Amino acid sequence: MLLGLDLTVLYLVSPAMAADLDPSATQTLWVMDAYGFLIAGFLVTMGTLGDRIGRRRLLVIGMVGFAVASVLAAFAPSAELLIVARALLGVAGATLMPSTLSLISNMFAREQQRALAIGVWATMFALGMAAGPVVGGALADAFWWGAPFLLAVPIAVLVLAGARVLLPEYADPAAGRLDLVSVALSLTAILPVIYLLKQAADHGPGAGGLLLLLAASVAGIAFVRRQRILRSPLLDVGLFADRAFATALGVLLVGLVGVGGTMYLVTQYLQLVEGRSPFAAGVWMGPPALAMFAAAIGAPLVARRVRPGVVMGLTLGVSVIGYGMLATAGAGDTLVVVAGFGLIYLGLGAIAALGTDIVVGAAPAAKSGSAASLSETVQELGLAVGVALLGSLTTAWYGARVEAPAGLPPEVSDRFTGSLSGALAVADRAPAGVVQSAREAFTTGMNVASFSAGICIALTAIACLVWLRHVPPLAEGDGDTEHP
Repeated sequence: MLLGLDLTVLYLVSPAMAADLDPSATQTLWVMDAYGFLIAGFLVTMGTLGDRIGRRRLLVIGMVGFAVASVLAAFAPSAELLIVARALLGVAGATLMPSTLSLISNMFAREQQRALAIGVWATMFALGMAAGPVVGGALADAFWWGAPFLLAVPIAVLVLAGARVLLPEYADPAAGRLDLVSVALSLTAILPVIYLLKQAADHGPGAGGLLLLLAASVAGIAFVRRQRILRSPLLDVGLFADRAFATALGVLLVGLVGVGGTMYLVTQYLQLVEGRSPFAAGVWMGPPALAMFAAAIGAPLVARRVRPGVVMGLTLGVSVIGYGMLATAGAGDTLVVVAGFGLIYLGLGAIAALGTDIVVGAAPAAKSGSAASLSETVQELGLAVGVALLGSLTTAWYGARVEAPAGLPPEVSDRFTGSLSGALAVADRAPAGVVQSAREAFTTGMNVASFSAGICIALTAIACLVWLRHVPPLAEGDGDTEHP
């Protein structure tokens, strides 16, 4: 729940943060993305580290780091330091996510129990994502933009107090030492790609970027080759030979790209276009969270009788309707936007529960941390890439159609054409009609981004129906007598 909250807490706090720290448009996106990008970069390493030193131990260590980084973020005096704090939160968060999921996979050996437990796990993550805007908006209204980060401190105290008493420890006794060369290669392969995606979205590709991409590709190839010859690899690349495993990862990645980007745009729409307060905008995000709650719990129950691929494909088909609603919404269509996002969240609940279960279930229990880290890597990367891609697409559309009023100083004019939040910040120096046209340009950009995402989700729904049709309904099984 804490990880989900920290992922979305800035969606509604960002306008207040922007007014205080005055970040550039690029810095604002980095503040949003650094957390998810660093989680995605370190999840593979942390997942296999948990297999070696113990999942509960890694959970405790990561929780301490997360609390410390949260305090740093809460009191960051500049945009640069806030980006650094968010990056540290990502590194700490990377220890927590595979620990929780792999512990669940060990505690629940029966397939139906595990699927339902993962559904509850996904629901708690969704609850955190839904609570982030509401709680963040309320605390930002009552105190300051950094106050929501301090929620991590009491939650950390509860986790640290209860983990040793309530959680069993699991580790792979046959795991070898952590291969630091593999760690370096994995980071070299992942982080440059993330950076290039960011730079290309903001400034377009360049010659230097192509060289960096080539270096990342070489590192990725070297990483895969090294995993094949190691006795204790950082990542079991043989898992990708399982068609259900690979397809489920792809579905999670594309699905989370759509959700991450549209969530960012919807929260901006509610505040910047509709003029709602952070708290009011957060309350509007409540009904979509209930839709995800229903899907995350209900999908594993339905999948006991219906093939998981069919359940995932049909719910993603419903999500396509939601993307269509966002693609046609205009200014003043709050109900349409919220209802459309609710349908998008419905699809997310199903793929988060069933897709994650397919991925984790494909790995042996001793390697569940590694499989869990892969699942979380694609989900976190998808959320962050969604913000970067759909956010940048909307920003580009906005910039191409908004002209600053004549007579403004260059720095003010740049802020007006750079983003809607920048235009509203200097609205007192521009005619009212021009500001309204800026709101309309942002809304149109959201329409274009949602339409593009909807096409990708429609193709993903078809992929579920075709490539996961061989996965049978969840079996009850007898479980493993070695586990409770």
